[in-house]
Amino acid sequence: MYTYQRLRDLREDSDKKQEDVALILGISRQQYQLYESGKREMPMHLFVMLAKHYNVSLDYLAGLIKTPKALY
Repeated sequence: MYTYQRLRDLREDSDKKQEDVALILGISRQQYQLYESGKREMPMHLFVMLAKHYNVSLDYLAGLIKTPKALY
């Protein structure tokens, strides 16, 4: 099982619904929910899209660092 609590935290901090993020990624809300809940592993290209959208580094999204680093 994979944990993606950061995805949920970033989504909630930006006042978005799962449907909003799914639309950004071009996937269904159900598929995004599986990723966010950790029931499915999210492909790297979707992580990259979210990192760009939220302007955070991939290592922050992956939980490797505690403080977000901006991409630009």
